[in-house]
Amino acid sequence: MSDLERGERLQIMLSAAELRAVENWRFEKRMPSRAAAVRELLRRGLLAEGFALAGEGVRSGSFGVVDKSGANDSLDKDEA
Repeated sequence: MSDLERGERLQIMLSAAELRAVENWRFEKRMPSRAAAVRELLRRGLLAEGFALAGEGVRSGSFGVVDKSGANDSLDKDEA
């Protein structure tokens, strides 16, 4: 399999705010596609230091792209 072939599919569900955050980042960085943007964000996240490991029994819903309090919404307003 060449480097450009991708044999696995990953499906995730995002809230409207999470999708908006990904799309805003994608367009700001001029990424060619949503998939390319998500792969780049995953790459950056995996390289990041200081992330917390999920504890035992933590549910998927505890992890999100944007803060549920709306704290990340101010990023969109500041960038506009």
